[in-house]
Amino acid sequence: MSVALIIITILAAYLLGSIPSSVWYGIGYFGIDVRKHGSGNAGATNTFRILGKRAGTVVMLIDVLKGWTATSIASMLFYMGMIGETELLMYKIIFGIVAIIGHIFPVFVRFKGGKGIATLLGMVLAIHPELALLCITIFILTLIASQYVSLSSMLATLAFPVLSWVGLLGHPEPLLIVFGFVMFVLVVITHKKNIVRLVNGNESRVNIFGKSKTPKA
Repeated sequence: MSVALIIITILAAYLLGSIPSSVWYGIGYFGIDVRKHGSGNAGATNTFRILGKRAGTVVMLIDVLKGWTATSIASMLFYMGMIGETELLMYKIIFGIVAIIGHIFPVFVRFKGGKGIATLLGMVLAIHPELALLCITIFILTLIASQYVSLSSMLATLAFPVLSWVGLLGHPEPLLIVFGFVMFVLVVITHKKNIVRLVNGNESRVNIFGKSKTPKA
């Protein structure tokens, strides 16, 4: 693949990841900038907290779609014969990581975005859907038991490389395992404030079975 095409596809992945769904959706439909409320984070979790379940779900699905679409650029290049099968996983990881970077540092809103969990999920769904579904199950069970989104996110992220390592769903792929552990470290770094609050016992809980709030401008 030519250098020019690599640059164009990486830029496309970054711009996809940079779409600030929580900011644009919140301002466009509710007249509310989620960055000025709650945790101040421009992600799905803060959208759930500020704008309610319906808005949070919309933002989360868009963020997942961003990661899935950016990662799937590699599949498109493969089917067009521009990259080989041995390169496919590498390019999926590259494009997916670039999309996550775009979500965390979005060019459209002064490089202040979310933590990238939903976008990471979309990436993993494009790379290994079966393993992604197991991680989603771990996330949901942890969230039901603890009501901590941050803890659920970190455990689900850790589950990906661990389950890859033990070969639960096929032969272990070293590149996938390394990627998984690197992503877990990055997720821990982006959640360092949450970790401090978890240790101190003052992390915000999410009542997933409670009534959805009606946002006020």
